[in-house]
Amino acid sequence: MNTIKRDLQAVLDSKVGKGKVILLIGPRQTGKTTLLKEMLSGLGPQSAVQYWNCDEPDVRARLSSASSAQLKQLVGKSKFVVIDEAQRVKDIGITLKLMYDNIPDVQTAVTGSSSLDLSNTINEPLTGRKFEYNLFPISTNELINHTSMMDEARQLTTRLVYGFYPDVVNNPGDEKDILSNITSSYLFKDVFEFQDIRRPMVIEKLIQALALQVGSEVSFRELSDLLGIDTLTVQRYIDLLEKAYIVFHIRSYSRNVRNELKKSVKIYFYDNGIRNAVITNFTPCELRNDMGALWENFLISERIKNNAFHSRRRNYYFWRTTQKQEIDFIEEADGTLSAFEFKYNAKKANAKCPPTFSNSYPDVPFVVITRDNYFDFVAEV
Repeated sequence: MNTIKRDLQAVLDSKVGKGKVILLIGPRQTGKTTLLKEMLSGLGPQSAVQYWNCDEPDVRARLSSASSAQLKQLVGKSKFVVIDEAQRVKDIGITLKLMYDNIPDVQTAVTGSSSLDLSNTINEPLTGRKFEYNLFPISTNELINHTSMMDEARQLTTRLVYGFYPDVVNNPGDEKDILSNITSSYLFKDVFEFQDIRRPMVIEKLIQALALQVGSEVSFRELSDLLGIDTLTVQRYIDLLEKAYIVFHIRSYSRNVRNELKKSVKIYFYDNGIRNAVITNFTPCELRNDMGALWENFLISERIKNNAFHSRRRNYYFWRTTQKQEIDFIEEADGTLSAFEFKYNAKKANAKCPPTFSNSYPDVPFVVITRDNYFDFVAEV
């Protein structure tokens, strides 16, 4: 398969030559370096660009606590510098600030596979000096643009089980091996290296428990009892998994109704394939008993990816009452709400909005998303 053009490419291309640091953050193995190379391919001679891979110990050593004079010497005559896996360098934010302030004719692009430490060390030093973007696994919209809507519709059951990591998409037939390698070699790497995790098996059991609870409200107390750790540690570990771009959370929506749940949380995976890999369940869709959870995770992660790739800022929620009336997904755009219910079975397209919600929020549109209309929800139209 030819290289799949990422939606962020046009955005990054527009920032070349504008001086500020280009910061690209996202999970490992999602194509950050490939995307930057595509961006730089039109800049001229390769000698004008340097790549510094911070997984290499000598690169980390040279960039840690480097002076502006040392950085100028490293940059040499290059006009563009790519710093890969920048979260591995101590105080990388100060280093980037020195480069920006003291080598103004050089632009820097930085990738990071987690925000575990990167956001803390970069945000303050680079205030007003950076363009920041997230790169997630390939989106449905990008694949439609690469092939066609018809082709992608035919791949739906494959995507639901194996997800959208570039190597997975580009190597049909090898999905299980690739996902197993990602989960064993890369998934927890940044989590374990960032902090002293004394019981790494607990992290693995936690993520398995979260995978089995997709679409359900998460109880930190139940997870605490299951894992034998206190609730604060459970929440800290989940925060680490979020900052490593493995999972994300959405909160319950509450504004008007007395019995609305106010502090509940659901947790989803950025990729269905990763979710299935951590529980080692690649059973075909027609034989699964968790299709509701797969469908919900797929739709929400695809919606979030597509909005992020097109710089649409949204707030995301679910809604539920103590009487267990619920809506799967609520999106808020500039104060305007939209409500969505997810049904994998197209025959359930006539599902009704819960009366408590429609009475309390009469102006909020309610749409049921099934296999017949999901492109309208996950792809740019």
